[in-house]
Amino acid sequence: MQLQASIKVGNILPGRNPRGYFDPAEMTELEESVKSKGVLQAILVRPRDAGRYEIVAGERRWRAAKKVFGDEYEIPALVRDLDDGEADEAALIENIQRADMSPTEEAEAAAKILGRCQGDRDEASRRLGWSRTTLDKRLALMNCSERVRRALSERRIQLGHAELLAAVTRDKQDAVLDKLLSQGCLPTVVQFRGQLEQISRALGSAIFDKGECTSCPHNSGNQQALFGEAIAAGHCTHGSCFDSKTDAALDAKKASLADDYPTIRIVRPGENFTLLRLVAVGDTGVGEDQAKACRACKNFGAAISAVPGKLGNVYSDLCFDASCNAKKVAARLKQEKEKAAPAEGATKVATGKTAASGKSMGKAETKSEAKVQDSQRVKDYRLEVWRKALRRELMANRENNLTVLIALALSGNARHISDTKLGKAFAAITKQEFTSFVFKADEAARLVAQSEESVRDKLFLGLAASAADGIEEKTLVQLLNYLEIDLGRHWKLCEEFLKLLTKSEIEAMCDEISLKAAMGGAFAKAMSGKKDDIIKALLNVAAFPYEGKVPRSMRFNIA
Repeated sequence: MQLQASIKVGNILPGRNPRGYFDPAEMTELEESVKSKGVLQAILVRPRDAGRYEIVAGERRWRAAKKVFGDEYEIPALVRDLDDGEADEAALIENIQRADMSPTEEAEAAAKILGRCQGDRDEASRRLGWSRTTLDKRLALMNCSERVRRALSERRIQLGHAELLAAVTRDKQDAVLDKLLSQGCLPTVVQFRGQLEQISRALGSAIFDKGECTSCPHNSGNQQALFGEAIAAGHCTHGSCFDSKTDAALDAKKASLADDYPTIRIVRPGENFTLLRLVAVGDTGVGEDQAKACRACKNFGAAISAVPGKLGNVYSDLCFDASCNAKKVAARLKQEKEKAAPAEGATKVATGKTAASGKSMGKAETKSEAKVQDSQRVKDYRLEVWRKALRRELMANRENNLTVLIALALSGNARHISDTKLGKAFAAITKQEFTSFVFKADEAARLVAQSEESVRDKLFLGLAASAADGIEEKTLVQLLNYLEIDLGRHWKLCEEFLKLLTKSEIEAMCDEISLKAAMGGAFAKAMSGKKDDIIKALLNVAAFPYEGKVPRSMRFNIA
């Protein structure tokens, strides 16, 4: 809800403004405008306690009004109910779209927006109204040292200077900045680029084989330093070559982790702050059971740093969905609070059918179950398993087949009955050529009428069964639940399924179905090997009851 109002300046509190620097000359100009005409454009606020408000956007106008007119001045304001995340994003977008925001502030704001977009640069650029190139350049500024960013905000250097400095390792940036500012007349960006020659690529930080670099003419140790004493020997002046070799090394490291984690992300400059470690306890803990389950989530994984000074560093056990993680933490804290202050009276616990069966679970059991997001490859696999299970059940039970057939017609799903599949089935049963059929209604009726009763009976059973391949997933799950199909009768743990999983997903699944406990110390030994060897070990555990062990990721009641 949004309201237009006039609010006394004294009743408004400053918010979490992404703008950190207010140019004195610009503020003086704004104050003169406010003194002459008042505040013409409404600021954006959100309600706080005791009839007070917090600024979301428009702090410069509020500061000017406060200085010119004092706390009793009634400033025009738009009042909007926003949570902290919504307020932060609104403030960022509003400020970043104003021309007077410094590039440093834009970079910091863009990095926060990128975090809210889970690292998706295309989505972040869309929200900001920027080109992808502009976003990449701004995010590159996040690799600048604090002194460099401050110099840019205070207009002592230009944006181009800062963009060039961003390519220099952080431990060299301040020294290069001092050299730049000490030259009396500030060099142009072009002159500065010529001085640097991308010499910032420190060979000591390289993560690729540097054998060829020893005698390379672009090795600063083999040539006169292009920037006096500021840049020491041991740097590469051929930036594109260095970056190409670095990217290849990063890609190779990413490929080496593909069997371990569902998601592996290479973190570029400006993105390193978005990393969120998955933990079970503490202020950011999701709970023991949820943490185990999260290891099988598509958003669980590792990050590889592409940030200068941290090249090649691997950060494991990460969650790449900050919003989901925050909800899980809040749910855990709420649950702990409720346990600490239990409601009076006995709590009735609903019992349900076993989760391992693949059937619907009881209400209380389902509510407490850990939730994760499965990978698309697992979703595709289990969908085919579900369809096959439904077909088999319908072909085996005439009464259920008739019930489902009528239900499909009543729910508008009869269109999913495949004439092609039925035709092929008819041809196979009657030993006729399917391609010779002309499916006019009267001819089809004549063919069926002339068929033996056993043929017609099989075709009848095939009517509903053929629809299993075409109906939507939601409808499929509804039928599976209605028929109370025991998925354990149609599927058990197998090599095909395990090959779809990463090591982290395998470990979470094994813990869930008690296979990890059954293996004891042998489990850790198995998990240290190659994936193919892990799968063999998991499928050959003596006396383990594989039948009926249906993991969460395969159960149809989760859809």
